[in-house]
Amino acid sequence: MEKIPMTRGGHTALETELKHLKTVERPAIITAIAEAREHGDLSENAEYHSAKEKQSFIEGRVKELEGVISLAEVIDPAKLSGTIKFGAKVTLVDEDTDEEKTYQIVGEYEANIEAGLLNIKSPIARALIGKDEGDSVNVRTPGGGKSYEVLKIVYA
Repeated sequence: MEKIPMTRGGHTALETELKHLKTVERPAIITAIAEAREHGDLSENAEYHSAKEKQSFIEGRVKELEGVISLAEVIDPAKLSGTIKFGAKVTLVDEDTDEEKTYQIVGEYEANIEAGLLNIKSPIARALIGKDEGDSVNVRTPGGGKSYEVLKIVYA
């Protein structure tokens, strides 16, 4: 199977979520199911069905996280330099609006655009790979074309 690139921070966050699901959420849902069973007829017991549904979600997420963590290839951006690649923190300026944005290019399981963590498979990240400071980048997005200038590249 193919390795999944990930930063140390993203790997740690997934491990933390997995530990929380196994040590907190799993026992809590087992207790909730036991309490719901005590209320009698399971066919008309909304609490029981809700708890079983939540248990199914938790178990599915545990399996997903275990799979991702087992395939993770942790990359330390501090050991990298040069043109834009995985792990780079890139400051861009929109050539139309002069608005500056900073993104870090990360793996898909740690991506969060609101936090500035850009999925390596996204159109912007794909357009940025291999570029250098001062380069102009044209990006085709679902919302139309955009032009950016690369102001700064930092590996930390």
